Amino acid sequence: MGAFGSADRLAGFAGLAPQPRDSGRVSGNLHRPRRYHRGLLRAMYLSALASLKCCPASKAYYQRKRSEGKGHKQALLALARGRVNVLWAMIRDRECYQVPLLVAVAA
Repeated sequence: MGAFGSADRLAGFAGLAPQPRDSGRVSGNLHRPRRYHRGLLRAMYLSALASLKCCPASKAYYQRKRSEGKGHKQALLALARGRVNVLWAMIRDRECYQVPLLVAVAA
């Protein structure tokens, strides 16, 4: 935990957080970092892929990203980035993952 100060740094280490490649007046040019942990990126990617089959919340998030116009790989990487945040919170709080209960609201 001492090596990474936040979930954002862990995501950057995994290659899931874009880094700016700005030059002169050009700004907002983001890309995948050149140096990242390929094994961690692969583990998070496969975790996101597997969660599509069994987790309704992951499916809903993936479908929302697809409806926003993102491709399969972009939507899957966005899901993996979200899972990094969950992993970080689990490590920080020293708790196991618990499936959030979906409360049906009567309309």
